[in-house]
Amino acid sequence: QVQLVESGGGSVQAGGSLMLSCVVSGAAIRNMDMGWFREVAGEERRAVAIWSAVGRPTYVDSVKGRVTISHDSVKNTLYLNMTNLKPEDSAMFYCAAGRRGAGLSAQWYHYWGRGVEVAVSS
Repeated sequence: QVQLVESGGGSVQAGGSLMLSCVVSGAAIRNMDMGWFREVAGEERRAVAIWSAVGRPTYVDSVKGRVTISHDSVKNTLYLNMTNLKPEDSAMFYCAAGRRGAGLSAQWYHYWGRGVEVAVSS
């Protein structure tokens, strides 16, 4: 059974930084597309950054230059380093694992963590 456990969320002031981690068990992350998604109440879950199985990161425009996705295949862990955070970044952040080629669409990710909250105050 594939399990994902996120950590690292919290409350920060605008301009601050957070590092999210996602420990994966039950499958090797190097064989899957891995992603970070965000969700705000009343809105659909949307991609923030994806690490593809072929080793290529993809970022949505709103976070380019501020966010870095990375992974450690030995620790089987996915990371999301977020800098220069803005109040509009506030959301629940979820780690997800999906099939190769899943890309930015949440529908192709079949395994999800429970999420961590990120709150950015102005």
